[in-house]
Amino acid sequence: MHEQLHPANWKRAVGYANGISARGRMIFTGGLVGWDADQQFQSDDFAAQTRQVLENIVAVLAEGGAGPEHLVRLTWYVTDKREYLDALREIGTAYREVIGRHFPAMALVQVVALVEDRAKVEIEATAVVPD
Repeated sequence: MHEQLHPANWKRAVGYANGISARGRMIFTGGLVGWDADQQFQSDDFAAQTRQVLENIVAVLAEGGAGPEHLVRLTWYVTDKREYLDALREIGTAYREVIGRHFPAMALVQVVALVEDRAKVEIEATAVVPD
């Protein structure tokens, strides 16, 4: 299983873990964007693209016999930090509906652009399925 790593004297992390300890078979996704299975964007809305990325992550994990509960790390790449922050409520709702109340270690980086011009967010995921 996974264990969250959180120093006792640190303020509580909200919506992510500072660290995760895990043992088992590892699954890595590439950077996934908010398009559907046909590589078509259905929306230019940041939160809608984020929901689709999370659904794409869950689909890839399922191919490897894993689920959202096996996630240990998410690395987010966004083209506009302000747009991300403005959509936090909707992103949080999408996250809980798709991933649940499982919060792996996460990082978020603002980038100049993503390879897909319409993409506003790209996420890489790492999961560990217990032995």
